[in-house]
Amino acid sequence: MIKVGLTGSIATGKSFVTECLRELGADVIDADQAARKVVEKGTPGLAAIVEEFGEDVLTSAGELDRKKLGAIVFADEARRKRLNAIVHPLVIELQDEWLKGVRERNENAIAVVDAALMIESGGYERFDKLIVVYCEPAIQLARLMARDNLSETEARRRIDAQMPQDEKRKFADHVIDTSKGYEDTRRQAEEIYALLAEAAGNDEAGMDTEAL
Repeated sequence: MIKVGLTGSIATGKSFVTECLRELGADVIDADQAARKVVEKGTPGLAAIVEEFGEDVLTSAGELDRKKLGAIVFADEARRKRLNAIVHPLVIELQDEWLKGVRERNENAIAVVDAALMIESGGYERFDKLIVVYCEPAIQLARLMARDNLSETEARRRIDAQMPQDEKRKFADHVIDTSKGYEDTRRQAEEIYALLAEAAGNDEAGMDTEAL
């Protein structure tokens, strides 16, 4: 099995790249899936967040209100670091358990873990290869404003709260640039998947990706 970390800044297209790799045959766990699971209602993760940030970050149903929490942590670096200190260890534990299960099912698997703060947390060092998803900064800004219905000021604040994209690229074994749209991104994902499959000893390394 080859363990692959996939990361990139907000609104760069990680979710689409993740889906491409899943369609090609990789086993994938994405950041939102893991982060949501560890803070579900009734979990120790949610209890720790409420203890730190108060019950105002809960919905009327007692679930985490991610929008309210986001407004708090993106405006305050210290509180953002506190949130990460709560959530990251839980997410890493869940990811490691998932990786163990993938290996047990298929020793030749390509196991991809998508996490936005993988480099910042040092978690990328657990992986055999690191893919960084990138796009031109102006495109990133426009995507984030449209996706989350944010003002330019708020969108820039969220982008600036993360490690600069060019810095993340320095850690990459592979870079996927999503600036030119879906088809070009898919082509890059197919090329990288073939390399990963070969490294993993996957029998599908030489498959015809045009047929997918």
